[in-house]
Amino acid sequence: MATHAAPGEAGAVPARPPPHDAPSVDAHAASPPPLAEEAAVVGLESAPLSGERTSSTATATPTEPRKVGGSRDFGFLPIPRRLQYDSARPFHFGLLLNVIFAFAATFSVANLYYPQPILIVLSDNFGVSYQKVTNIPTLLQASYALGLAFICPLGDLVRRRPLLLLVVAIAAILSLILAVVPNVTSFQAISFFLGAASVTPQILLPLAGDLAPPARRASALSIVLAGLLLGILLARVLAGLIAEKASVSALYYMSFGLQALIWVLVYATVPDYPAKNAHLSYFEILWSMAKYLVTEPVLVQGCLISGAASIIFSCFWTSSTFLLGDIYGYNSLEIGLFALVGVAGILAAPFLGRLIDGLVPWLGTLIGIVGILVSQSIFTGAAASSIGAVVVVIFVLDLAMQMQQVSNSTRIFALSSAARARLSAVYLVCVFAGQLIGTAAGTRIYLDAGGYRASGGFCVAVAGFMLVVLSLRGPHLPDKRWVGWAGGWELRKAVHERQVAEKEEAAALDGPGAAAIEGDEGKKVELMER
Repeated sequence: MATHAAPGEAGAVPARPPPHDAPSVDAHAASPPPLAEEAAVVGLESAPLSGERTSSTATATPTEPRKVGGSRDFGFLPIPRRLQYDSARPFHFGLLLNVIFAFAATFSVANLYYPQPILIVLSDNFGVSYQKVTNIPTLLQASYALGLAFICPLGDLVRRRPLLLLVVAIAAILSLILAVVPNVTSFQAISFFLGAASVTPQILLPLAGDLAPPARRASALSIVLAGLLLGILLARVLAGLIAEKASVSALYYMSFGLQALIWVLVYATVPDYPAKNAHLSYFEILWSMAKYLVTEPVLVQGCLISGAASIIFSCFWTSSTFLLGDIYGYNSLEIGLFALVGVAGILAAPFLGRLIDGLVPWLGTLIGIVGILVSQSIFTGAAASSIGAVVVVIFVLDLAMQMQQVSNSTRIFALSSAARARLSAVYLVCVFAGQLIGTAAGTRIYLDAGGYRASGGFCVAVAGFMLVVLSLRGPHLPDKRWVGWAGGWELRKAVHERQVAEKEEAAALDGPGAAAIEGDEGKKVELMER
């Protein structure tokens, strides 16, 4: 892909001449896309997905010219030199940057949940009926869904650093406006746009998948996802406390300050990377997302499993709210504090990520589904007998949700580094749809079909569906096959990768094509040419 240096930006730097005994290199050889070259450096997968159009410059060689990126964002904002893209100097993704990603995810997603516990305060402030303000959370969620579908895929089309700076700046400005709006209509309109601008975590997740080494990808994703879940919990607590002790305006001034801090952190720490798919248009990006749902079995399986898990999660929290009020007599504040039990599960996220890094992700998903099934079985059988049972269910459910979500995200992001933003967008839209279905189902089932036992039974059935979907594809089935088991039963990642490497080496010695070699137990293993 030819690169043209913009005014004030650096261009391509010629490579050093090869030594005398090195093979000559054609000076006119096509240079690879920058991310493909970076993928070769850090070991990222860069193969295009099925049906995806690629440029004619997709093949990198070790002797390609060094590539450097621009020196400014938006044409005027200087990029710190240490964060500028340089293919000869791969960026190190360390724990500090991982924690900054999690912090940004926490207080970006919180924008969606601030209004939920303060609807009565909002109705009093604006002098309107309670019914008039109840649609504010719905507006936020609806616009957030639009942001997932139409903003997040831009991560596969444009540079992620300026995209992040732009959406965070918009969120900060909108938060400041919400602190001073004079009427409920303006508050509703601004809230709608704020929801669409609060997709920072969903841009950061695929970026973390790109930056983290493959051996640490699950750990990196688990930390960012933990920050996202923490934001959902903290938003309700902070909103209730600040609105009660100060005012709604103070809450949104705080939100503005946090968004401004996130902007500074992004500017000072997020490295610049070139656009991944400059040869694609925005509409081609959107169309490819629809195609993935019929060409990528791993993505479809992950969407079905995590969407079903979100149904269970939302249904449980809706039903448990009624249960804790009707049977145990807790007020709304006391019920809200039960969500803090989930903090313990969130703190365990890095350890779960390290565990998943050592396992085949399929097994991590299985463990998560079994945990969800166990938690809902306990809820169905003992929720009304002991408050301790409810606490155990909350803790186990939170751990299991993270386990399956990190495992599924790891499997999906491994499909293609060039399409991670689109894969993430499709996946998260399904997760979000599951949340909406679960909330509606939880309310209807609890009120109309027999209380918490009926709700718990429904969740157990959905968990059974998740097991069926997972069992349709074995842990080592090739990515393009929809149903079946192949490649053995080894569930430790390092052992499986070593076995695959040995088999591929044996196949290469026998020449191209399919080769049959003896397995550890004397079984024939079919190796298909890649």
